[in-house]
Amino acid sequence: MCGIVGVLGSHEAAPLLVEALKRLEYRGYDSAGIATVNGGKLDRRRAVGKLVNLSDLLVHAPLAGHSGIGHTRWATHGAPSERNAHPHQAGGVAVVHNGIIENFRELRADLARQGIAHETDTDTETVALLTQHYRDQGLDPRAAAARTIERLEGAFALCFLFEGEDDLLIAARKGSPLAIGHGEGEMFVGSDAIALAPMTDRITYLEEGDSAVVTRAGVEIRDHAGRIANRPVRTVQISATQVDKAGYKHFMAKEIAEQPAVLSGALDHYLTPEGQIVLPEPGLDFARVERLTMVACGTASFACLVAKYWFEQIAGIPVEVDVASEFRYREPPITAGTTAIFVSQSGETADTLAALRYCAGKVDRLVAVINVTESSIARESDLVLPIFAGVEIGVASTKAFSCQLMTLAILVLKAARQRGRIDDADLARRLASLRALPGLVNHALGIEAACSDLSRKLAEARDILFLGRGQMYPLALEGALKLKEISYIHAEAYASGELKHGPIALVDKAVPVIVMAPRDALFDKTISNMQEVMARGGKVLLISDQRGVREAGDGVWQSIVMPECDPFLAPILYAIPAQLLAYHTAIAKGTDVDQPRNLAKSVTVE
Repeated sequence: MCGIVGVLGSHEAAPLLVEALKRLEYRGYDSAGIATVNGGKLDRRRAVGKLVNLSDLLVHAPLAGHSGIGHTRWATHGAPSERNAHPHQAGGVAVVHNGIIENFRELRADLARQGIAHETDTDTETVALLTQHYRDQGLDPRAAAARTIERLEGAFALCFLFEGEDDLLIAARKGSPLAIGHGEGEMFVGSDAIALAPMTDRITYLEEGDSAVVTRAGVEIRDHAGRIANRPVRTVQISATQVDKAGYKHFMAKEIAEQPAVLSGALDHYLTPEGQIVLPEPGLDFARVERLTMVACGTASFACLVAKYWFEQIAGIPVEVDVASEFRYREPPITAGTTAIFVSQSGETADTLAALRYCAGKVDRLVAVINVTESSIARESDLVLPIFAGVEIGVASTKAFSCQLMTLAILVLKAARQRGRIDDADLARRLASLRALPGLVNHALGIEAACSDLSRKLAEARDILFLGRGQMYPLALEGALKLKEISYIHAEAYASGELKHGPIALVDKAVPVIVMAPRDALFDKTISNMQEVMARGGKVLLISDQRGVREAGDGVWQSIVMPECDPFLAPILYAIPAQLLAYHTAIAKGTDVDQPRNLAKSVTVE
């Protein structure tokens, strides 16, 4: 995730900005930059790669001034390059941004019609161009920034710096965290408190929809409706863990909210602007693959189960999925032409690593789908496919699961094209659906209030069943696991068609049944299974799109309406309600969301 920092200080800003950016390195980044105002003049420095490159540049081309903004960029729109690095500048406006401006193409087209051209591949540049456009129309910095923010759609944290204004920063938050730091005659802006720790421990967290006008005298915060909003100033204790909840109550909440941005980032790392799928070297020739063996633990194993449906239906490759702890002791025979895929967030899961080592020398290729690219599993694999989820602190995996699915979906399409199972037109259509997915996930996050309300009812249950059919069966498994992990409510998942083969005996009015049923080819069969539950007095919570909820008819206890999407990608989108229901049920139960009992983030022992 990108990191943002802003300084209105009494000393040179550049060293403070670089130090704050160092504290944001845990988020991951591929370029960095700062901008300052000195004697009224706005100037900036940017560099690709590690912060040391920016530091070296500042030695040879220093930036003076007591006011400035800085940024570590984790590329989403546009490849890592100096021209795509932040801060972005248009005339006398510089801006840094975390998140995704979903309507930037429309805004860019509107600007182009007025003769205003873009120079980068990023969505963020549009923010600077639009703000400068309003400045050219005579608006002052505050009004120009406000007018720009009103037109933005998507998730963002923004910080503006203006030429001729050495005592002004404007900040705004929608979907991405942002904090204001209070000093003695100084003020600061940062993505989270840890970035500001060397400068202040007095922090105000902006809430959803807030904007802030920051001067050395203080901060004026307005809410989404433009009303003055006096957010509290908190004294925070900064630990040495180099991570922060960034104003969210829990890491899990923060990581759920990050999913639109990290999914977009994963897409941009694997897809070229021309619509080609590019894998890291040495790549894979799926035309020669006869069978896939996929091995993982926990949530990652459910990502493998989803991918099994994809690989077999779309790419025509037989797939065996195994949990690592069983695979390693079964010592299964491995046939020629087998490629093994190991999926892990940490890359250090002991059972998965042992399974990989069992396969070494027996399979044609060892492939790691991994979040930590320097991990043991990554180092011992022939091909490493990073999922680009960023640091995930919450024990219950959320954004890592979504990014695992995204990476596997891209791999499936690569395989299908290489094997001639889809043509260029079908590939382009499916890639367009992938490109649209981060925006749909952002839209789906809007169900949080409904999930919170429903979770208070779910928290009263002792047992909950999840049902899904086809590729939604693994999502039912994931929903049940999430609920068990952090709320401690007993939950089980079944393939919908298996309900009548035993589990239906559990159904009564005290057992909620959560049905995950997008309007796809198996929808009618899933609804028939749902009707069997309702006929026996069961309470059904239906998760579907608007058409699905409407066609399901009466008798449903509760429903959650999801955006419509390509059925191929429904497992990624429907991870959102699974996560939010578990999170808010745990809140209602009063359990430890981020550190549930008996669990660890990375299981490095057997």
